[in-house]
Amino acid sequence: MKLSDLQTLDYQNAGNWPMPVKAAAIGLLSVVLLGAGFWFDTKAQWDTLQQARTKENELKQTFEIKQTKAANLAAYQQQLEEMKQSFGAMLRQLPSKAEVADLLVDISQTGLASGLEFALFKPEVEVQKDFYAELPIKIKVTGDYHKFGNFVSGVAALPRIVTLHDIAIGPVSDKDERLVMELTAKTYRYLAEDDVAAKDKSSASPAAAGAK
Repeated sequence: MKLSDLQTLDYQNAGNWPMPVKAAAIGLLSVVLLGAGFWFDTKAQWDTLQQARTKENELKQTFEIKQTKAANLAAYQQQLEEMKQSFGAMLRQLPSKAEVADLLVDISQTGLASGLEFALFKPEVEVQKDFYAELPIKIKVTGDYHKFGNFVSGVAALPRIVTLHDIAIGPVSDKDERLVMELTAKTYRYLAEDDVAAKDKSSASPAAAGAK
């Protein structure tokens, strides 16, 4: 079949076209119809399918994560219970309001028992935090390194929590061989419900709001 034969085709009477031309025309029409069908119908369905597959993978990952958490739930609950017990034990080491005075006596007695001489033992203003109050105590004592070490060890051995901060050691004077140690000891008191209520009331007062 020649190119000139295509130019002489009667497009109004396709039924009389040669068989090769008919086959080529049918093939081309089929390609056009398939392309149009894919673009206007199948493409949207394909995109929907891809979105569904992506969502399926996300759901699988979420399920696997939740399944892992569910499998470890008993271990998590046990850890939480252990944390509660540890936290409760720490709270019991915080003195109550009535026990603070006794604790101050214990700290000073520990220093005296270590052979130290007190030049200053001054409780400062109590500082309230979220659920506890912090009581700083300014301390100045004279002695030697051995006595200082006994004092620090004795304070650490007290049944209540006491921490030592800002420790500075130096000579008393050029003519005195003794040493002087200055530090801030901090003890902590658990805030009772009435303390928390008073703190919240103070924070919500107009004066406090104006200060902010």
